[in-house]
Amino acid sequence: MYSLAHLIFPVFMSVSVLLQGYCLQYFLGSFLESRTKSRFHGLYVMAAYGLSRLCIYWIPPIGYESAKAVWKTVFSLCVLAVIAMCFYKAFHMVTVFLVAAFCAIADISAFVAVILLDKPGDKLLMVWNWCVGKGIITSEKTFETVIKASVIGNQFLMEAALVLLLYLSLKGIVRNYKEKDYAIQRTELLSILTPAVVSLLLCALLRTILFTVEENAVETIYDKYPLLLVILPAILILSLLSILYGVKLFQDTVYLNRERSSRIVLEKQIGSMQEHMAEMERVYSGIRSMKHDMKNTLSVVLRLATKKGESENEELQAYLSELNNTFDGLDFRFKTGNSVIDTLLNMKYHEALRLVPDLQIDVKKLLLPCNLAIQSYDIAVILGNALDNAMEACRKLKEKEPEAKTFIRLSSFQKDKLLIFKIENSFDGTLKRKRKAGLPETDKADKKVHGIGLANIKNTAEKYQGTMDYKIDGRVFILSVMMKNERSIDMKI
Repeated sequence: MYSLAHLIFPVFMSVSVLLQGYCLQYFLGSFLESRTKSRFHGLYVMAAYGLSRLCIYWIPPIGYESAKAVWKTVFSLCVLAVIAMCFYKAFHMVTVFLVAAFCAIADISAFVAVILLDKPGDKLLMVWNWCVGKGIITSEKTFETVIKASVIGNQFLMEAALVLLLYLSLKGIVRNYKEKDYAIQRTELLSILTPAVVSLLLCALLRTILFTVEENAVETIYDKYPLLLVILPAILILSLLSILYGVKLFQDTVYLNRERSSRIVLEKQIGSMQEHMAEMERVYSGIRSMKHDMKNTLSVVLRLATKKGESENEELQAYLSELNNTFDGLDFRFKTGNSVIDTLLNMKYHEALRLVPDLQIDVKKLLLPCNLAIQSYDIAVILGNALDNAMEACRKLKEKEPEAKTFIRLSSFQKDKLLIFKIENSFDGTLKRKRKAGLPETDKADKKVHGIGLANIKNTAEKYQGTMDYKIDGRVFILSVMMKNERSIDMKI
């Protein structure tokens, strides 16, 4: 039994350490960019972690148990930091949390596995001894076999429980930490680092006091105090949960702050758009009125000039005709029947031509219902943001491919109470999605100001119990916005 155990236990431990190394490369790789593109990168990380664990197992320092516990914790942290720096571009504040969290969760997993499964293993050995005493097991060979199987099986379960708890915990952090590109601040780092550090200190304390030697026999602290078999795992699991929920709370706070900032920008955007479009509508109304009067005046003057029939009036007639055509050009290019939307479309049209002179804009299928209950300015927010994004996409495409065809197509239709807008535009086919909401991400430097257009569209649609979706068809970006054609009861914006 002795030789078999000494043969199998190192195998179990080696496999367990390699699996922990796999968990480490999965955890770090979810946050940090690899330094190499080698397909064996993960194996290198696993091997480096395995060697570090061998150093901890086989080269313990000589001294008090408390010194050993502190040394093992400090050594583990240093090794993980070196692995992160060597194999990943780890010069980020979040790396400190990753190293501390992995070390803490690995220690907690090991202690929970040992505390929960060590005692049941001892009880099982007592059961086999009882079976021998009662004559249930009569063969010495059978007794030796079941003892071997129990010891090996218990060791296997402890290693398996350790790896499983470690992996599930790390996966929970990766899943909850959605804003992985977020530049974490010092106070935010401290808020998620503190539970990990406390857990590390707790494990160092347990490593110091868990085992004692009494009369040349090793005893555990829960041999003296059986109630600790329940209390210790509970404390460890609560420490683990504090790490997991600390991350989730931090991410929820980041998301809420981002939503709040986006909403503030949206409110300012709507206010500015309302003022701007009201002024534009007033100007265009004045131009239309003046154009109407001037065209009537020009018609009269042109008729009088024609009646005289004198040849010297030919130049005057040509000039008046050209002037009349100029006034015709002042007409709105796009007419939907809604003055706010018409003003927006014509304003964006002239803006688009400055960016992309040969841009084709088609709004023939943009039809608004007569019983429109949605506020015109909310539709303007949706179309304005969509057009801004589409124009920027066309501009980028034109810069990369000067001969490329650029277009923007707007359409809408109503189905029952649902009003659906569809905006299609050409783009270069490159799209980067945000990890949090899955929305396309801006490539501009100031992401707090730019890149919130689709989020604003989504927020506006939700005011009318609607939603927003997008898809890509080749090199065509298709945005769909659906809203109930009812007056909004959400007046938060």
